Amino acid sequence: MTAALSPTREFTTGFTRDRIALGAFWVLCALLVTAFIAPWITPQNPYDLAQLDILDAKLAPGAASAAGYTHWLGTDDQGRDMVSAILYGLRISIGVGVLSTVAALGLGLVIGLVSARAGGWVDALIMRIVDLQLSFPAILVALILLALAGQGVDKIIIALVVVQWAYYARTVRGAALVELKKEYVDAAVCAGYSGTRILFRHVLPNVLPPLIVVATVQVAHAIALEATLSFLGLGMPITSPSLGLLIANGYTHLLSGKYWISFFPGIALLVTIVAINLVGDQLRDVLNPRLK
Repeated sequence: MTAALSPTREFTTGFTRDRIALGAFWVLCALLVTAFIAPWITPQNPYDLAQLDILDAKLAPGAASAAGYTHWLGTDDQGRDMVSAILYGLRISIGVGVLSTVAALGLGLVIGLVSARAGGWVDALIMRIVDLQLSFPAILVALILLALAGQGVDKIIIALVVVQWAYYARTVRGAALVELKKEYVDAAVCAGYSGTRILFRHVLPNVLPPLIVVATVQVAHAIALEATLSFLGLGMPITSPSLGLLIANGYTHLLSGKYWISFFPGIALLVTIVAINLVGDQLRDVLNPRLK
C-alpha cells in the first residue's frame, strides 16, 4: 500500500510533471533575479541622464561606445545601453504588475467574501457593480483613468487595480458560495464562531487555490496592459521607461533598420508574459481537484 503524499510533496510532484511549465518557471525565476540585481550587473543606469551620451545613440548590437564599452544589444536613440534599459524596464513592468495584482487581489478578496456571506440585496448590488465593471474593456477604463490622472507609477498601479478587482471579487464569491454550504461551516456556526472568523479563518483557506491561479494569470495581464498603456504614451514617464515605453521609443526606427531598439524589449516582454502564463496554466491543473 502506497503512503499518501503530503500536500507540499503532492503539489511539487504535480507541478514538475510538465517539463514545459517547469522550464517556464526557471526562466521566470531567472528574469526575476536578473531584474532585481540589475543595478549591480548593468554597465549604466539608464535613468541617470548624466550617464548617457547622445554620441552613443543608435549603436548597432555589438558596437563599442566612445568609452570603449561593448553594447551587446545596441543602444537606443537616447544612448541607453539596451541590456541596461531592458533589465531596468523589466523591474518596472514586473513590479507594477505584481503590486497592482496584490492590491486588486486584496480588494476583490474582501468584497467577494462579504458579498457571498451577506447575500440578498447586498450580494445583488455588489455583483451588478462587478458586471458593470467587466462590461467595459480594461484598456478603455485604464485609458480614461490615466488621461484624467496623468502619468506615474502610482497612478498606473491605481488604474490597474480598478480594472482588475472585479475578476477576483467574482472568483472569490463563486468559490465562497460553494464553501458556505458545506458541513464545516454549519459546525462553526453551531460552535458560536462569529461571521468574520468563519469567513477569514475557515472559508478563506479553501477559496485560495482558484484565487492563486487567477492572480498568476492576471499578473501577466497587468504587465501586458501596462506595456500597452506605456506604448500609447499614457503609462510610465519618459524618464523611467518600462518595456512598453522602450518598444514605443524604437517603433519609429523600425523601417530605418534600427530594429533592435524595439525588437529586444519586445522579446523580453513576450518571454515574461509567456512564462507567467505557462506557470499559471500548470498551477490551474495542479490545484484543480476535478482533474485528479
